[in-house]
Amino acid sequence: MAEFTGPELCALSAVAVRKLLQKGEVSPVDLLQASATRVAETEPRQNAMVTRCFERARGRIRPDTLLGGIPVGIKDLTDVAGVRTTYGTIGYKDHVPVVSDPLVETIEANGALVVGKTNTPEMGAGANTFNEVFGRTGNPHDLALNAGGSSGGAASGLATGQVWLSHGSDFGGSLRTPAAYCNVVGLRPSPGRAGGSSMVFDTLNVQGPMARNVADVALFLDAMSGAEAGPIGYPVPETPFLQAVETAPERIRIGFMPDLCGHAPVEAEVASSLKAALDMAERSGCVVQEVRLDTSGLDQCFRVLRALAFATSNMALPDEITRHFKATIKGNAADAKSLRADDLARAALTRAALYRATTALLADFDVLACPVVGLAPLPREVEFPPEVAGVKSRDYVDWLGFATLASVTGLPALSLPVGRMAGGMPMGMQLIGGNRGEAGLLAAARALERILKVDTAPVDLPATA
Repeated sequence: MAEFTGPELCALSAVAVRKLLQKGEVSPVDLLQASATRVAETEPRQNAMVTRCFERARGRIRPDTLLGGIPVGIKDLTDVAGVRTTYGTIGYKDHVPVVSDPLVETIEANGALVVGKTNTPEMGAGANTFNEVFGRTGNPHDLALNAGGSSGGAASGLATGQVWLSHGSDFGGSLRTPAAYCNVVGLRPSPGRAGGSSMVFDTLNVQGPMARNVADVALFLDAMSGAEAGPIGYPVPETPFLQAVETAPERIRIGFMPDLCGHAPVEAEVASSLKAALDMAERSGCVVQEVRLDTSGLDQCFRVLRALAFATSNMALPDEITRHFKATIKGNAADAKSLRADDLARAALTRAALYRATTALLADFDVLACPVVGLAPLPREVEFPPEVAGVKSRDYVDWLGFATLASVTGLPALSLPVGRMAGGMPMGMQLIGGNRGEAGLLAAARALERILKVDTAPVDLPATA
């Protein structure tokens, strides 16, 4: 087990501290003090929780609730009333919203104590967490490396025990990539499951839970569910997601796509890490079968939908905000201007075909498995890899190709830690579930988590960086 010298409470799971709260053996104030101590021990070197609001949290304790007073982090793309929220961009560096996002209101009503905002790339664009307001977030296992993004601050802070639960969002892997790089669990739920974006009909950008194990993620998803009753939202399920995890099966059926059927390159140490995990699952009685899916139109489909999303968000912002954007965001906006109606129509047709094909494949499996990302983290100064497994990257979207299937089809997907690669850094495996199938996905993830026995306990920061 990795060294951890922080407060003992910080080393426990969210499910465990919830039980202590219910028994009256600890109080929310005890948890706030432990979290504040750990944040002080790890910041500013880690640069994960960039804004703190512990005093605000002390005034919002609600003991008789689902979470009962567990401290959480909120990504700095999501409004928290009275707390500086910058979206990682200079134009909003002094922005303090008056009203919280509906998701924040929901989780606070369920007993979460928001103690801080976690770092994100500018406007959430990119899988390397840096911006001109707060700088770069380090990977907790090697601060010189990339923590992933865009929920990099959330994943990094979880890995060192700053909080027990942390909120993230995911458009093209923003929950999944940092979870894989930081040795935590990240779940991209179905659109509308846990609130949405400011564009109420958006099915690509979703909110979701992150934690150090599957049960904690399920608990946090229970606290997020029903956050928004908008046009794509749906009510809280009758059976809690945590119950699905607690009754997880011993063995599952896995359809494996080693490179997402030719869609994205993967380097040898990532491929071998995933193969070793699946071999262990097979030896434990799980069915593991390589499957095929036509992903030939996936890249263009995602790029068109992404460009449309950037065009929409940019149109909603004034020039005094957008003029500060980094070059990659401006490039996304330029791509949007070249879109034609035929491009959008073709993307819609491809999206529908991919959804039908993927859900048909899932009829024979509990989950589909593939990489989260094709390579280990690079130095955090490198915005995106120039190449992956010898394949040159055209732009920063290329290295996120494994994330796009779940994003385009609207299927829930989870990044599960599978251990250390040959170079010593963590890696995760992506699991994709059926339509609105978070319960089955979480149960399957728990089954694998039990088989793999990966150590996801919080760690101390490296001595140097």
